[in-house]
Amino acid sequence: MQPRQIARELALLSLSQFSKRKTPENLESMILAAVKTLQTEASESLEMASAQLERGNDRLLNSETVAPNIASSRAMLKEAVELTQMAINQLGDAMTFPEKVHYYQEQTVVQDYALELVSRVVQNHQELDSILSKAMVNWQLERIARIDRDILRIAVAEILYVNLDERIAIDEAVKLAKRYSGDQEYRFINGVLRRVVTLLKEEQSK
Repeated sequence: MQPRQIARELALLSLSQFSKRKTPENLESMILAAVKTLQTEASESLEMASAQLERGNDRLLNSETVAPNIASSRAMLKEAVELTQMAINQLGDAMTFPEKVHYYQEQTVVQDYALELVSRVVQNHQELDSILSKAMVNWQLERIARIDRDILRIAVAEILYVNLDERIAIDEAVKLAKRYSGDQEYRFINGVLRRVVTLLKEEQSK
């Protein structure tokens, strides 16, 4: 991975831990925030897995060998296993993320770019959300997952304030979505960002 890719991932994972009143001061504070985010996500995944496992187990016990109920129970148990595996991966990421960041000799590049991204998103929160809301079709920004909102905000911030090529910004956002979201989500993010680019070009032409 390139330093900016690491910085982008660090900004994404740490962003939810900061607010308008409190922004990161250095690399260590962002790493701690990123680890906290991963730990929280792992905990939530385990809670969902536990609940799904309990529901599946209850349905099996009460199924009386009815085929649809057994099939439904198996689906629930399969989802519980997948959620547990996700939690294990998230915990693994939390343990190795600091080492991954520090592995790069260009730590100042990682720190500077991650700090810039977080600051840009926090300081221009309203403008970014306004642009994204206009680009969303039949969706409300506040109703999508926080991680997806932050991926979108970072990509638009890179296009608007960092002057990153729009194609690169979209590609990098899709990579983040594939890693931290799902198949449907990364397609959704790709579509929203393409509409953002179209809207920005229309505004510039006016």
